[in-house]
Amino acid sequence: MTINKNFLDLEASYLFSTVNKKTREFMASHPDVDVIKLSIGDVTRPLCPAVIEAMHRAVDEMADEKTFRGYPPEQGYDFILDAILQYDYLKRGISLKKDEIFLSDGAKSDCGNIGDIFAVDNTVAICDPVYPVYIDTNIMNGRGKKIILMPCSEEKGFLPDLPELPTEDVSSCSCGAEKLTCAEGATKGRAPNSASDTAPVPDIIYLCFPNNPTGAVASKAYLKKWVDYANAHHSLILFDSAYEAFITQPDIPRSIYEIEGAKSCAIELRSFSKTAGFTGLRCGYTVVPHELVFEGVELNSLWLRRQSTKFNGVSYITQRAAEAVYSEEGQKQIQENLSYYRENARLIYEGVREAGFKAFGGKNSPYVWMKIPAGFTSWSFFDQLLEKCQVVGTPGSGFGKMGEGYLRLTGFGSRERTLEAIERIKKYFG
Repeated sequence: MTINKNFLDLEASYLFSTVNKKTREFMASHPDVDVIKLSIGDVTRPLCPAVIEAMHRAVDEMADEKTFRGYPPEQGYDFILDAILQYDYLKRGISLKKDEIFLSDGAKSDCGNIGDIFAVDNTVAICDPVYPVYIDTNIMNGRGKKIILMPCSEEKGFLPDLPELPTEDVSSCSCGAEKLTCAEGATKGRAPNSASDTAPVPDIIYLCFPNNPTGAVASKAYLKKWVDYANAHHSLILFDSAYEAFITQPDIPRSIYEIEGAKSCAIELRSFSKTAGFTGLRCGYTVVPHELVFEGVELNSLWLRRQSTKFNGVSYITQRAAEAVYSEEGQKQIQENLSYYRENARLIYEGVREAGFKAFGGKNSPYVWMKIPAGFTSWSFFDQLLEKCQVVGTPGSGFGKMGEGYLRLTGFGSRERTLEAIERIKKYFG
């Protein structure tokens, strides 16, 4: 027996596991200290009443032989697929088909699992800084040496440029991934990037807006450039819109399919975790349009085959809970929670700025991306914040090389704890 040695190329532990471990160790050695966690993006407000009521009704149905449900359909029951189609797409002028929507146990799972339907030798373009799951799962699948890192700098609003990487740049990322050389790309018979004869064309492009961790958002004009690029080079965009519910500006797109041409080049991943507080319930969905055809094969059929083989579907109780999110009362109630978290993010953003820090995000996003003082690394500042303020953030370097010098704070805590954390930061640093 041999192991999958790709796992040996990963960091020893997942970023948030390391944050939790360091926090636990600090609390164990300082048992009388009150620690406030603004690190992991986990919601704190309970599920809204409409969702709870729907779950109770579903539990009662599961207790009755006449209404008991066994294995659910692979893609989800019609009642939830119809609700998603109507409220998230058709109501917003986006034309999709019901069988293009696949219900799952969360966007994180789909982000990792979607790689099953792609060949190992595909090149993958990923932003830096980035949600670690994108890189880690591609390394697990054997694409660790096929990753193109797209730097997202403060100067460019934390938005990546279209891939234009020189052949001589083969420096390694902190996660172990290497930037691809043009020679490696040429072995696949791919045409070079039209903008640069030395730049490889990525087969798969990961984009996340509103962005985790920076909080950056993308305009329609900006996303149109990516859609046109992908269609021109027959590349695929994996668009993570897990935080679309936090968008308040009407001119910021909430779906990649608001962009003309996106259905022929983009898969969209969505989540109920932050939208409706389902982090502990687990539910999300992925949209794979029929127009996505590569080598004469629809990706929709491949994803259906993968899911029906490796996934048994979301529980009936959870699907009824998700359906309730789209009810009139459900929509009203989740908006109250979303507004609560948005306000927390705004308070954090303004608070750290008052303490003298430069900050980004906090608007259209639950995250605040804080620039740390000179003389600190992301991890040493994490330690300083924990020791002096008893506040936990997430070190920016954990999201990639370009994240060094920053710290992420989240608006998902309680209002009382969020305000207390801000006051501690202002008192010590201000």
